[in-house]
Amino acid sequence: MTALPAFLHIDPATRRVSLDGRNPAFYGDPNRVYALLHEHCPTFYWEEQRQWFFTGYDHVNALLRDRRFGRQILHIASREELGLPEPQPHLANFDLAERHSLLEIEPPEHTRLRTMVNRAFVSRNIERLRPEIADLAERLIDGFEKEGGTELLSSFADIIPVTLIGRMIGIPDEMGPQLLSWSHDYVGIYMFKRTPEDELAADRAAKEFADYVKTLIAERRATPREDLLSHMIHTEHKGQNLTDDELVSTTIVLLNAGHEATVHQIGNSVRVILESGILPAEMFGDEARTERTVEETLRICAPVHIFQRWALEDVEIDGVSLKRGDKVSLILAAANLDPLKFEEPLVFKPDRAEAPNLSFGAGIHFCIGAPLARLELNAVLPILFRRLPGLRLTETPRVKDVYHFHGLERLDLAW
Repeated sequence: MTALPAFLHIDPATRRVSLDGRNPAFYGDPNRVYALLHEHCPTFYWEEQRQWFFTGYDHVNALLRDRRFGRQILHIASREELGLPEPQPHLANFDLAERHSLLEIEPPEHTRLRTMVNRAFVSRNIERLRPEIADLAERLIDGFEKEGGTELLSSFADIIPVTLIGRMIGIPDEMGPQLLSWSHDYVGIYMFKRTPEDELAADRAAKEFADYVKTLIAERRATPREDLLSHMIHTEHKGQNLTDDELVSTTIVLLNAGHEATVHQIGNSVRVILESGILPAEMFGDEARTERTVEETLRICAPVHIFQRWALEDVEIDGVSLKRGDKVSLILAAANLDPLKFEEPLVFKPDRAEAPNLSFGAGIHFCIGAPLARLELNAVLPILFRRLPGLRLTETPRVKDVYHFHGLERLDLAW
């Protein structure tokens, strides 16, 4: 049995785990810890988080689809009944922006909102964006190719996803830097051990973000265009239009989810490819090999590690008795490393053909933007390695302290 590092304590008998999620030894290389959890207790109670966590592929896959669990609980029980605290006044703007988020609601509201936006994200519509994505990637590389080196996140990875999702919604390209700033502050609230400063920054970003979206809504209501926001404003579902609050929540979640994770994944993918020592030509020789390579990077270095669910009724999972109102966490990135599903799970194998990764979730909350994220990765990674032969790391990248997200501080490259 593998020895545990000093920062990790596991009691297999009680399935209790002690681990500081903000410890660089953990978030800098979480896969090593996930492998140890698979070895000792794939289902465990994380003492610091006061919650049960599941890492086994079959459990995570099943729980994502299990309708006994949901993203919200207050549609079936009151705060008083569940012993939950009242909303915090200093997060009023954030809570309002999240109230109708596709990530946070359940049917029938979820069904209605998702139906209104789903058409824009189906694969056949997304595929039409491939030339536009390729052109943007080529032009960005044109801007730094002659320099012989770049910090790839700021010069490339940050720009492509936010530009594409912004264009789809109907937001001008020049708003990209501001959208990035709002998004970084907004999602900071999901980090482990967030600080009061993080919460205030998230609430401030939510208000500014929402105010900007409201101005766009007013413009598109008066003068519709061929964009997703106009579609959401002017399309009915069973005789109902989206309210302004629903439009704001949906636009914000599409912007955040539509670029934040993809930025991380571009950086993570380039890093793992370069560190593998495998020739890019072997990974991007044709469309099929490119797709397998992209899926393997999503498996081994996913950008979002945890989805949470509320137990909507008393239920037992893997010997764990849960009561209605209990919250559980599913570690998608660990499920992607389950040795019962993947041979040598910690090894990057671009020709791997095993279980599909769970990086985009599953069930009714499967990531609506998955086709766009996959297309962006499949389009830009081959271009990057074709345009910059001899691409190499100039220093070992550091992982950002933003767990349960997983991304790099910087990615310094030369060629």
